[in-house]
Amino acid sequence: MLTITRRVAIAAMASATLLAGAGVSMAQDKGLMTIIVNDPANPYWKTEGDVAQATAEEMGYQASVSAHKGDTNVESNLIDTAITNQSAAILLDPANADGSIGAVKKAVDAGIPVFLINAEINETGLAKAQLVSNNAQCAADGAVKWVELAGDDAQYVEFFGNPADNNAATRSNGYETVLSQYPDLEKLAQETANWDRTQGYNKMQSILQANPNVGAVISGNDEMALGAIAALKEAGKFSEGMVVGGFDGNPDAVDSVKAGEMSYTVLQPVAEFAAEAVRQADALIQNGTEPETEKQQFNCSLITPDNVDQMTGPFTLGS
Repeated sequence: MLTITRRVAIAAMASATLLAGAGVSMAQDKGLMTIIVNDPANPYWKTEGDVAQATAEEMGYQASVSAHKGDTNVESNLIDTAITNQSAAILLDPANADGSIGAVKKAVDAGIPVFLINAEINETGLAKAQLVSNNAQCAADGAVKWVELAGDDAQYVEFFGNPADNNAATRSNGYETVLSQYPDLEKLAQETANWDRTQGYNKMQSILQANPNVGAVISGNDEMALGAIAALKEAGKFSEGMVVGGFDGNPDAVDSVKAGEMSYTVLQPVAEFAAEAVRQADALIQNGTEPETEKQQFNCSLITPDNVDQMTGPFTLGS
């Protein structure tokens, strides 16, 4: 595994505005880079696509962004389109750790290098690189902060992400590594809410019917946590000092931390590894330079009331 230090991607994001004024001719010189994300309705995945597109265009590529929304059939069709359009490279946030293997193989068989971002597939040797957050360590760091705030005897609920995404289990296991050290903690429920705010809201409502005295929440992503907060507030169960921990660092979560509702969020450096994937793809296309390693992990940062004002843009923490 390779841990990569933070590199700020603000310049890549700003470049989109500059390119819009300059026209598209420069962006067409090196060919097409196809970027396939999950669902841009989620600000995390939107930033992933926006940064990758801006970076690719800044480097002289035409770039297209599309979304599979977790559907492997749609993902397969988008890969077909990328092949038909003779893409120079494909950047893919895979829909399913197992179900996306065939789509990646199809692109590789067509001679198109694939760079995976944010999530992995359960097969090595196909993608040129798999660039993800160091989810286990990031989750453990979040859990340490959560215990510090909630105490070692809290009654709590955990929200679990999409089971088809390895990140969900990795984060949950990272939480368990820390929380299992405190025998007086009581997990009242663990619910799967598939990274979705509405599902987090609905699941929290159901949990409160059976467990009205929930004291804290730890979540596999921000969207589920924000849904849980909304349900707690609606039920009159959200009190000052209640600990709710998120994961992603999306803009709504940052605003929630500022408002004193979400206790913290674990910032994934999605802007960093989305831009880095484009740079590695360009190095391969232009110079034949292979990535040093396939599996690449990026460290996260905790966003708390103490440093939330240092956020300089979506998913970007200044110094």
